[in-house]
Amino acid sequence: MPPELLEFEEPVGVLLKEIEALSMLPQTPERMRSIDTLRKRAEEIRSELYTNLTPWQRVLVARHNSRPNTLDYIQRLFTGFSELHGDRRFADDHAIICGFAEYRGQPVAVMGHQKGGDTKQKIYRNFGYARPEGYRKALRVLQMAQKFGRPVVVFIDTPAAYPGVESEERGVAEAIALNLREMMMIEVPIIVIVCGEGGSGGALGIAIGDRVFMQEFSVYSVIPPEGCAAILWRDSNRKVEAAAALKITAQDMTALGLVDGIIPEPPGGAHNDHERASALVDQALSHALAEVSALSVDERLNLRYDKFRRMGEEGSAFIDKDNIETLSAPR
Repeated sequence: MPPELLEFEEPVGVLLKEIEALSMLPQTPERMRSIDTLRKRAEEIRSELYTNLTPWQRVLVARHNSRPNTLDYIQRLFTGFSELHGDRRFADDHAIICGFAEYRGQPVAVMGHQKGGDTKQKIYRNFGYARPEGYRKALRVLQMAQKFGRPVVVFIDTPAAYPGVESEERGVAEAIALNLREMMMIEVPIIVIVCGEGGSGGALGIAIGDRVFMQEFSVYSVIPPEGCAAILWRDSNRKVEAAAALKITAQDMTALGLVDGIIPEPPGGAHNDHERASALVDQALSHALAEVSALSVDERLNLRYDKFRRMGEEGSAFIDKDNIETLSAPR
């Protein structure tokens, strides 16, 4: 079954409906040629659309229900995955997956956010909103990875950390802050891949690494566009404008020096071809892991520290103040 079409893919949808109608008729050589022509045209239009996506359209792609998630990548790229549960303090957070596996024969630790696909899974996974116990579970696995000398691979896909009262009561800010400090000092290689939404501190809580990559149509931001618009302009309907001003696309983040590279996606986005998307992630991951693993521990930690310390530094090559649009709150 083809993935659900997004609002800007309507021209493709018209062609797909025509293909479906022709497919239900008796198949003749002429009709089959027509179907092939329509399919090629649909792919051409999809490629054109995805070449010129606006920031808001990229947000929609990053949130697509069929976009491959942490478990999808674990299934395709890793073997012998054994999931670990619980933070040994309160509970197991189903919004964050953690465990150990093998990657190309090398033992590694794997973790990432999990949003869920259908309604039942989304509720079970809390829509990818992690609670404090999720970040503490991740830290427990990180410390185990260091103890056993296993590199860590992280997949980021969350709107934000869970903002509910119980999350605050159990210290979500402290849990994220502790992870930021501890991940900076973990001695094993850490590779981070933003594969969907990288939302606020909820993403950053497990996103400190030696290499941070974004998939081509993923987004990474301090706040979702709707929340930004609601705060700045008291109007969440200005989310399209907010998405453009926030500089949240992979291209924006690379230009600002906040991520290390972009992982290409198949035509029409990762949700359109899970196998090809996984192969592209595999290619980037294997190269980065080999590169970072070749460094000594001291070199790795110093480079990791310098990488994040330079972000936002005045006069740094990461920031070109003349080319950054500023947001203005209503007076």
